[in-house]
Amino acid sequence: MLRPPALACCKLYISEARNSGALRAIEHAAAALRPLAVLVNTFADDAYNRVGYTLVSPLAGGAASPPLRCAAFRVVAAAIEAVDLDAHAGAHPRLGVVDHIAFHPLASARLEDVTALARAVAADIGDRLQGPLPFIPPRREFTGTVPTYLYGAAHRDGRTLASIRRQLGYFTPTSPGGEQWHGAPDSLLPVAPDAGPRTSSASNGVVVVGATPWVDNYNVPLATADVSVARRIARAVSERGGGLACVQAMGLAHGDGATEVACNLLHPDAVGADQVQERVSRLAAGLGVGVGQGYFTDFSREKVVELYLQAAQAA
Repeated sequence: MLRPPALACCKLYISEARNSGALRAIEHAAAALRPLAVLVNTFADDAYNRVGYTLVSPLAGGAASPPLRCAAFRVVAAAIEAVDLDAHAGAHPRLGVVDHIAFHPLASARLEDVTALARAVAADIGDRLQGPLPFIPPRREFTGTVPTYLYGAAHRDGRTLASIRRQLGYFTPTSPGGEQWHGAPDSLLPVAPDAGPRTSSASNGVVVVGATPWVDNYNVPLATADVSVARRIARAVSERGGGLACVQAMGLAHGDGATEVACNLLHPDAVGADQVQERVSRLAAGLGVGVGQGYFTDFSREKVVELYLQAAQAA
């Protein structure tokens, strides 16, 4: 079997899952460069009002505008045109219409390869979104640049995603009940962005862009409507709370009468979903709370590579 080429993966998390027209426009943008860049997964969550897209492309050595850079920008531009953050509400924290963009190396790619991509996309969003960009046909005028923050290998000091989110108030709900995030964050930003204006617009918010090794997202449902219980369990599961190494966790409302522990597994080869499931189950049992089977919000990295290769061969 031939060895897969060096591949880059881009995961984009958009603050919308209920507006079918907006989703069609965004997905059309995501598929525009197929087969050069392939959309291998879409995961929409109505309760969170959030959708994740997974794009994969080969790394074009030395190319000024590799396909994944172009594809990611198209998705960002379409989302910002289609979604108004000021009118958005959901049970998942977010900072912008395009809340988070993560680049990961796949197959024989190196972290430094996707680091350059992350920085280029952040610069496109923060400094050049008004366009037209050289690799985007000038079909429309964009509404304005967006403050953009770097993390992981893309940031000069290796700042973590959790730390910049904490500085920007990401984890603090804005609804009176403390379970929902409504509208846009404050326009005056407490931390200077790495690219883009110093203030954010109510309709766009800000974007966080980073480059890291592969991360698994794994969520465990809880049979309780009490978000404080979910947060207590999430805290105990997370490394920050003295729990599992390389695990970040949030307790969130998730539909009527339910909550869940939403986890980022930063080194899934070392600490995986089975360990998270066991720890959540044990902690929940101690509080008299039932637990459902957890689920991933994306395929494994091996499956992502397989799906990309199938799409590329079929083109």
